[in-house]
Amino acid sequence: MLKGASWKSKARAAPSGRSRALSYLGELWQQKRWVLFKPQYTLPVAACLWLAEICVNFWVIRRVSYTEIDWRAYMDEVEGVINGTYDYTQLKGDTGPLVYPAGFVYIFMVLYYITDHGVNIHLGQYVFAIFYLVTLLLVFRIYNHTKKVPPFVFFFMCCASYRIHSIFILRLFNDPIAMMILYMAVNFFLNNHWSLGCCFFSLAVSVKMNILLFAPGLLFLLISEFGLVQTIPKLGICASLQVVLGLPFLMANPVGYVARAFDLGRQFLFKWTVNWRFLPEEIFLNRYFHLTLLVAHLTILILFALYRWNKSEEGMLSLLKAPEDRKTEHQTATADQIVFVLFTSNFIGICFSRSLHYQFYVWYFHTLPYLLWSTRVKKLAHLLKVLILGLIELSWNTYPSTVNSSISLHVCHMIILLSLWYGHADPEKSAPTDDPDVLKKGK
Repeated sequence: MLKGASWKSKARAAPSGRSRALSYLGELWQQKRWVLFKPQYTLPVAACLWLAEICVNFWVIRRVSYTEIDWRAYMDEVEGVINGTYDYTQLKGDTGPLVYPAGFVYIFMVLYYITDHGVNIHLGQYVFAIFYLVTLLLVFRIYNHTKKVPPFVFFFMCCASYRIHSIFILRLFNDPIAMMILYMAVNFFLNNHWSLGCCFFSLAVSVKMNILLFAPGLLFLLISEFGLVQTIPKLGICASLQVVLGLPFLMANPVGYVARAFDLGRQFLFKWTVNWRFLPEEIFLNRYFHLTLLVAHLTILILFALYRWNKSEEGMLSLLKAPEDRKTEHQTATADQIVFVLFTSNFIGICFSRSLHYQFYVWYFHTLPYLLWSTRVKKLAHLLKVLILGLIELSWNTYPSTVNSSISLHVCHMIILLSLWYGHADPEKSAPTDDPDVLKKGK
């Protein structure tokens, strides 16, 4: 009898799902003045913006004209494979030869059939709208894990960006698909599913090679978490997936497939560059300029790995050992450390890219709020950070690019890079200086 009474009292004491929801809503109402400024309210604000984005995407598809750029070429390339051509050197479209790995072929082959052999572009736009909404969910989940960015910033990351909506639903590029899969991989890393995350990372690479800009950061995280020996199987997952996906093409012409799908020396046209418009064309095309950018890229990556990514007391060589063999007790990487390493690795690559085309904006657009608000540099207050976001957006929306727009983009990039170097703050170690409660107490 007493045992039954005790069980009932515990049941009454345990809060139900409904009571927890009501309690959360009550807290939301009490804190309504700060909902847009406190990162712990990321979920309700993100949910409202995500629902708004459904309407925005529907309106854009219905009201704004589609612009043909690469879709027809994608369909021609895929059609060649469907017709039995597996030699990559023989696959091409209206805009030139096929230059993307095998994952791109399979994904756009599905889209080819869904859109009635690529003819029903309107349906394709709705499919890409779904990709956009899925990408936002994945990105919001990452931001909810890190709890660095005040929710009001998400408005600038969603509804306010014309260029990103255009890349997804008015141009139907492959870049957003690659980034969507990449954000899936990041979510798996945050959940400590490293093998599955590596699988999705490799899948993203197979859609477009820009994902390799995240690779140095991922390699550092894997070695930090597992040591060199246990990292090798994870790298094996990435490599084996590339082989499996590319097998039909490797069997037909292995040299042709690797040379076309993973061409790191591909030359870009000056007329499309967003970031180097202020340079003379002969310098832009010069191989020594490309080599200089590569050296600068690698140098900054090494410096960040040595002095910013490594949060342990171990030296870089000690990280090669298995975690149990290291001098200090191994601490699992936090969500903030994982995201910081991956996003900065990619951003450094963007800063020193040989050329950025308009669709490349999606390569780092959704990471910019984190990069700006993960620093504790006091001079970069909310208003200045929003201004930097606005200037970057303006630079990417200036068509064709100008000397001023490309210089402005580089200045913004350098401000962010220097802020990441001098002012990255761990959420576990310090409260953000612009938290409203902290400011209120200070007064």
